[in-house]
Amino acid sequence: MWSLDTDYDERSLLPHQVFFPLAGKGEGWETLKKDIRAELDEDALEAFHGTVSLPFAADENRKAAVKIVDDRGIESLRIVGLED
Repeated sequence: MWSLDTDYDERSLLPHQVFFPLAGKGEGWETLKKDIRAELDEDALEAFHGTVSLPFAADENRKAAVKIVDDRGIESLRIVGLED
């Protein structure tokens, strides 16, 4: 899983986009949908299976944070400065 905070404030990570790039049938968003018993937009979920974020504009903090959690639960965080 990887998530993207498009306006990182250096205090907390607030994911605006969340991806499950290696999720197969019945995994990732499908599992989450079942676990939380939620209605999710199936068409929109297709966009959240890849390794490329959806377009976004730089916001007030001019930083983005990318958090990756691999299948073993190991987490990585990268903070990227954004230009105009």
